[in-house]
Amino acid sequence: MTTPHLRRFAPPTLWLHWLMALLLIAVVLCIELHELWPKGDPTRALLKNWHFTLGLAVFALVWLRLLLRWAGPKSPAVAPPLKRWQANLSHTVQAGLYLLMIALPLLGWMALSASGKAPTLWGGWTPPLLLAPDKALADTLMDWHEAGATLGFWLVGLHTAAALVHHFVQRDNTLRRMLPGIH
Repeated sequence: MTTPHLRRFAPPTLWLHWLMALLLIAVVLCIELHELWPKGDPTRALLKNWHFTLGLAVFALVWLRLLLRWAGPKSPAVAPPLKRWQANLSHTVQAGLYLLMIALPLLGWMALSASGKAPTLWGGWTPPLLLAPDKALADTLMDWHEAGATLGFWLVGLHTAAALVHHFVQRDNTLRRMLPGIH
């Protein structure tokens, strides 16, 4: 159920959305940029640890977003209302994004665990290994992690393109609902 008088999402939802968008960009940048340094270089290791740390932050925050989605204020209505196929596609893409924000950090953590590796995170904390070392399993899990990341690129691209089409072509309030301070 939506609340038609609301113009924007509630501030916690807005800020979590944009914080997580920034975190996801940072996660990708860390893992892509680490390739610029040779194996054994401290900067390469630091970027890999940041990739994992930020991925775990996404994993933690997605649960808060889901809680807010379930228990928080309802979403403001899209005006004019979406066509059924658009609403269905929107819900499917959003579900896919939420699923990936849960699955990708877990797959990465499990792949590292199966590799026998546990990065040291902020404050010196080392997360527990989730699986016993198993090289073949580690490779499979990393393949799934990377395939999920590729799917995530496509879903984020579709999500972003849809927001821009709604704003500039359809001229509805889809994007404005998610922008802080804009009515």
